[in-house]
Amino acid sequence: MIDVVMADYRNPAHARALVDLLDAYARDPAGGGAPLPADVTAGLPEALAARPQAFSVLAYDGEQPVGLINCIEGFSTFACKPLVNVHDVVVLASHRGKRVTQRMLDRVESEARARGACKLTLEVLSGNRSALRAYEREGFGNYQLDPAFGSAMFMQKKL
Repeated sequence: MIDVVMADYRNPAHARALVDLLDAYARDPAGGGAPLPADVTAGLPEALAARPQAFSVLAYDGEQPVGLINCIEGFSTFACKPLVNVHDVVVLASHRGKRVTQRMLDRVESEARARGACKLTLEVLSGNRSALRAYEREGFGNYQLDPAFGSAMFMQKKL
């Protein structure tokens, strides 16, 4: 049975699960294919705990952590309400295809609604077909205001 809980960043077991799952994702080709730097693994739970706009959801199969979603609350100026960005979605290979993502996204949506958020956002690599299907099943779609201008694109500039 899969249990989904809100992570407590100050709980050592939750902090370890968060770091281990995120590192597993980082090592996967879809996450970049390299382990997290030592300073990230050492400091991430405390850094997230210091940010009230951050929250995470963990999925457990018994005592084993098998899934993670990290979220960051932002703000929609067009709606004058918070929004929640689903920043990282991790499910261990052993538990993919078992609707763990769906269960975690349900919990994220409940938290977002409790925070008064107007929407959930996320970014996904175009080649990650299984993730795209999972997100579409949960109601996510491309963002556009006017079809003449096309869909929004996620871009970045590293600092």
